[in-house]
Amino acid sequence: MNDLEQRPTWDEYFLLMAKLAATRSTCLAFPVGAVIVKDRQVVATGYNGSPSGSVHCTSQGYCYPGLETCAASASLPSRAVHAEANAIAQAARHGIATEGATIYVTLEPCLSCLKLIISAGIREVFYETSFNKGEKALVRDSFIDEGLVTLKQIYLSEKITKKSADFLSYPTSLLSAGN
Repeated sequence: MNDLEQRPTWDEYFLLMAKLAATRSTCLAFPVGAVIVKDRQVVATGYNGSPSGSVHCTSQGYCYPGLETCAASASLPSRAVHAEANAIAQAARHGIATEGATIYVTLEPCLSCLKLIISAGIREVFYETSFNKGEKALVRDSFIDEGLVTLKQIYLSEKITKKSADFLSYPTSLLSAGN
């Protein structure tokens, strides 16, 4: 296997980072991670979870009393700040401009996050799993048609996923010494 087959592409690399960020999620419904990148440098990361200072759903074992997850209610909103919003907030807290940046997310941004992404000057979104359907997809597509943002679904190859899992499972320097 040559070097190019073993190394993840830049898009795979940053998506892997977003997946790693998702491991910090405190949401019971599903973990989501985000990474904001500018000039191939990570400028901020985020994951979904309760607002800073609020008790985590994972800590209390439920989102709201009597509800195991926010997804179990048709009327109560999620308690979580979405991963994209947390990444943008992290950049803002540290005075990092996001104009012209790219964001990698494990889940296609909801419309609220997509509007926030556009307003933050982020023009490219790479995501792993689709989310918007029906009328929501129509609104998303209108933003794309207006040239405000581009979205691209990307997939991790089995080879890259396996290699990444190996790197996470074993000391990296020992793994590479054995190859």
